[in-house]
Amino acid sequence: MSLDAAELRDLSAAISDRLFLQVAGWHLYLGDAGLAEPLAIECSARIDQGAAIAARQSLEALQVPLGGGSTKLPLARLIPAVQLRDLEEILEEHCR
Repeated sequence: MSLDAAELRDLSAAISDRLFLQVAGWHLYLGDAGLAEPLAIECSARIDQGAAIAARQSLEALQVPLGGGSTKLPLARLIPAVQLRDLEEILEEHCR
């Protein structure tokens, strides 16, 4: 099961306003970083596995380019641990 276009837009909007990267004490929301939609797509592809699994696997799968793309890190390494629970809560609404 994946999400239709309207549900994907809703998921992307929820992610963009609630989740952020944290670098050196700075917060950069995923919408501002251009990562909300790619994360929503990753989550949509895994939503049938449940919110917790979809959240964890999607954060690991999404590679974030750093330093002009010379280095890439999984998004999971750039967000605070509490943000995982926030993503799970967002996804739970779409699993129903």
